[in-house]
Amino acid sequence: MVRMRQEGAEPVPEIPEVAFSAPAGRPTGVEVLTLAELRARADACRLSAPHRPGFHHLLLLDGGRLVHSVDFQDHVLAPGDLLWSRPGQVQHFGDLTGAEGRLVLFEAGFLDPATAAAARVEDWYGPPVRHPQGAAARGVDAAMRQLHGEFGALGGLPLEIHLEVLRHLLAVLVLRAAHPGGERDGDGSCTASPAYLRFRDAVERDFTRSRRVADYARALGYAPRTLSRATESFAGVGAKEFIDRRVVLEAKRLLAHGDRSAARIADRLGFADATNFSKFFQRQTGTTPIAFRTAVRSGAG
Repeated sequence: MVRMRQEGAEPVPEIPEVAFSAPAGRPTGVEVLTLAELRARADACRLSAPHRPGFHHLLLLDGGRLVHSVDFQDHVLAPGDLLWSRPGQVQHFGDLTGAEGRLVLFEAGFLDPATAAAARVEDWYGPPVRHPQGAAARGVDAAMRQLHGEFGALGGLPLEIHLEVLRHLLAVLVLRAAHPGGERDGDGSCTASPAYLRFRDAVERDFTRSRRVADYARALGYAPRTLSRATESFAGVGAKEFIDRRVVLEAKRLLAHGDRSAARIADRLGFADATNFSKFFQRQTGTTPIAFRTAVRSGAG
């Protein structure tokens, strides 16, 4: 059995969960600020350490360069790029010195259900970074500018009306962020196929129960080859690789986020024992679970 830490050793500190906290005197559910304001009020060491917010981050970079990690993948942002990280994803900021931009923090339930569905707010497989161009970039910038202006204008309207204006302006921004003109989805079309969407949702629901494409194909009424073609076309990987990547992501989150033993993580993810889990993880990532945990906790992951 792989041991995650020595008996009697000090517990490894967990990656902290960060809950949404509205500024004093502000409506709950949303906050709008600049990166300069974030630098002024937040500890740089805390921002650069892995943490797991329970709310959305929508960041438009205006100047400089920023490296931001989302679920253990580094993303390099240039001016005009749009970053969207979602609740539960492990993230940390790179060096904020010299980076300028505007940031919106909002809770998942702040938007109305129709907007949330149209903007794919709960699509955890959505790309963290978008690169809007031309008219699309101008539309995103204008929506962000209006939202920032309204958030800073508290006092001009009754609080409940101000809140509704913020909700509508945020709806415009997230819809533009989710559907930037000039960018197309992975299969070259504007929408994913029903087979891919059903498979994606099934994997999200059942990846701890099965890692077999045949099981999903049987449950969904498709041939395994159909699922693989649909997933390859949209996500760029086959169905089996898609499942394995989701399992690896959850394993990374569990390793980084807590002090669970290999046996407990193996059980949580549906492996027979810790040895099988360790072999799977090393085959997929090229490193052992304990080495990954150590790297993440030291800031190198």
